[in-house]
Amino acid sequence: MKEKKNHLYVDSRERTLLLHSLVELKNQLIQQGRYTDCVDELIFKVVNAPIKRMKIEYV
Repeated sequence: MKEKKNHLYVDSRERTLLLHSLVELKNQLIQQGRYTDCVDELIFKVVNAPIKRMKIEYV
């Protein structure tokens, strides 16, 4: 079965907030002595995601 892909479009402010939240989650997991592999993978994907310029028109 083919895996379904989801795309998330965020602006620079939302991307920054997302990264800060993921780093905070990673720090909490480290304090609890749990694995951070999944969070590390998400941080890597967010940081290396291509930037797509979109034109938004407000009516």
